[in-house]
Amino acid sequence: MKNIFAILFLLVPVGVTGHEIPSDVTVRVFIRPVGNRLELLVRVPLEAMRDMQVPTREQGYLDLSRVDDVLRDAAILWIADYVELYEGETLLRNPELVAVRASLPSNVAFARYETARAHVTSAPLSADTEIYWEQAVLDVLFEYPIRSEASEFSINPGLERLGIRVINIIRFLPPDGIVRELDFPGNPGRIPLDPNWGQVAFRFSELGFFHILDGLDHLLFLFCLVIPFRRFRSLVVIVTSFTVAHSITLIASSLGYAPDALWFPPLIETLIALSILYMAFENIAGARLKRRWLITFGFGLIHGFGFSFVLRETFQFAGSHLVTSLLSFNVGVELGQLLVLVLIIPALELFFRYGVAERMGTIFLSALVAHSAWHWMVERGSALSQFGWPVMDAAFFAGVLQLLMFAVLFAAFVWLWGVLRPPAREDEAAPLEAEKQGVAHSSREA
Repeated sequence: MKNIFAILFLLVPVGVTGHEIPSDVTVRVFIRPVGNRLELLVRVPLEAMRDMQVPTREQGYLDLSRVDDVLRDAAILWIADYVELYEGETLLRNPELVAVRASLPSNVAFARYETARAHVTSAPLSADTEIYWEQAVLDVLFEYPIRSEASEFSINPGLERLGIRVINIIRFLPPDGIVRELDFPGNPGRIPLDPNWGQVAFRFSELGFFHILDGLDHLLFLFCLVIPFRRFRSLVVIVTSFTVAHSITLIASSLGYAPDALWFPPLIETLIALSILYMAFENIAGARLKRRWLITFGFGLIHGFGFSFVLRETFQFAGSHLVTSLLSFNVGVELGQLLVLVLIIPALELFFRYGVAERMGTIFLSALVAHSAWHWMVERGSALSQFGWPVMDAAFFAGVLQLLMFAVLFAAFVWLWGVLRPPAREDEAAPLEAEKQGVAHSSREA
């Protein structure tokens, strides 16, 4: 057995190094269509090229005299074989490896396309350069044959395998000269590099639809709205007020009219939990349509800020169609809410008809929701308390003024609604009480 281990030790090449998967990797990419070819410039850390026998010399320095073939293999195996570029719906294949080189980590050529391309195609580092292989970066230039530089291009990065957490920084340079910038973690799938309005509308409506279905706090808020008011006439006013309110703050926040301080997101998340808790307690005490729509509108403003947090990192996928992305996201949210209402209302009707009396069932379900909302509020409030009190500087007062603008807008909407809205009928203002009285009267007659 000892002889076998000795033979294996002798067979291991001297001066080559393998390595494990790195934790954080940043990938920088430039994509530019030029005539009948598409250029793909990529910079990745050399340590992300796993299972490659990187030649080294004394003290772990990269052996630049023997590294060229390894770099070419790494560029093909770890970049070209995983990155998918499309011209329209056609997958581009067989890229030509134009240039590849190792670079110092201090090199800043990839700040701009022009300097990056000139650097990749320039002379390599001299063989006596002292650079540890774990610190070197791999720069590579591929070219893909295309039909026209004016075509629609998209990319599926596929580089999330390079590390535990991979950040992609992609710059697309179309012929019109307007650079499209994308900066995202992992792999969101196929991304149009210069999307048209139809692609944006589909992507953001899908995002809004699934966000409302995945957001348990928003679902519980809707659930609280539906429990006491399951008639369409009663729900129209409440759901419409919620929709208008969250649309206002969603659009305003997405356009930058909201505080960007670190304490603001946890504050909103805490207030969202508080809104669910309040609605649940109001259901237990007895909800009335006459004031429910007003309270729902106020809480809808808070939920709109919560929706906007989802859009902050996805606006980059909208290209130049900002308005389309906002409207489409709202449409997706409303479609998701409609689906939830269609499923919840019949289920509650069956539950109250065959399971438990309506009043007792309302208290029971609302208490369950209140229990969850209380724990969320405490947990999120603890996260918020870590920020302490905000500093009273110009940025703070600017944020306060923005919130006051929303308060004024809210007051104006309430006043306008009170002027234009016809007086509510009694059976609409208190549907539960009217129903109970009818049931009691029928029982006495029987």
